[in-house]
Amino acid sequence: MSSEIEFNKELFEPVYDNFTNAEKISRPSITYWADVWRRLRKNKLAMFGLVVISVLVFLALVGPYLNKFEYFEQDFKNKNLWPNGEHWFGTDDSGRDLWTRTWYGARISLIIGFAAAGIDFIIGSLYGGIAGIKGGKIDEIMMRAAEVLYSIPYLLVVILLMVVLGRGLVPIIIALTITGWLRMARLIRGQVLQLKEQEFVHAAEALGASTPWILFKHLIPNTMGPILVNITLTVPSAIFAEATLGFLGLGVQAPMASWGSMANDGIKSLFVGTGYQLFIPAFLISLTMFGFNVLGDGLRDALDPKLRK
Repeated sequence: MSSEIEFNKELFEPVYDNFTNAEKISRPSITYWADVWRRLRKNKLAMFGLVVISVLVFLALVGPYLNKFEYFEQDFKNKNLWPNGEHWFGTDDSGRDLWTRTWYGARISLIIGFAAAGIDFIIGSLYGGIAGIKGGKIDEIMMRAAEVLYSIPYLLVVILLMVVLGRGLVPIIIALTITGWLRMARLIRGQVLQLKEQEFVHAAEALGASTPWILFKHLIPNTMGPILVNITLTVPSAIFAEATLGFLGLGVQAPMASWGSMANDGIKSLFVGTGYQLFIPAFLISLTMFGFNVLGDGLRDALDPKLRK
């Protein structure tokens, strides 16, 4: 039994260019980091933190040049002046302009924060990476030694080293990083232990790649997500630790200034009615820590593959 189908023009549709390109991929592919940036931009709080950090860094670079005063210039005739049109942040008890000193202090605080984070990353990457990729007894010995150091209170170690090394920018950085890299090392070790069992690592080993090549070419780059989040938390921690040292009188030497030493100098102003000398550095320390923390939270969410759509 056969059936005949009647063909007519209504069963057919002419093919145009838009039909031939119907299955063409119209959306361009994006890289991993471009996708991270795209999702980070959607986080308004994280972007606000990024703007805050950018403004603070910009003012630290150009702020001291926006007025005519030097950061060590003393004018006892104009001491303890409240903020005004000439002295935008007022003056301290030695007549020094606080606007200039604030942004010079920002340089010191930010240098210490970024230097501590960078050194922690370098030492932590080497120590944690070697422990993770070697495994076995080497990993056991290295991590037990790290746990012994980690059990010592961080701030106590920093204060003792500052007493021994003396005051100054370099001693502060050394004191903050002498055990500060331990958290980074433990993080990287955990990431390397997970990644070294992946197929691309076994393929590199089969092709004859050396252990250092695999570590620095394949493993460390694939842990940059958690590392970046940890760095954004390390910078404000170092700034706060330096501020604590400065508040205790163990900060940079005069006439240099940091936010911590300025807060230490400003504590006396509470008793003479010029509390702005304490409020300004304390507010900037809090603002910096807030900016880095919300940026770190935003980066953590943007780098999380579970949240990727």
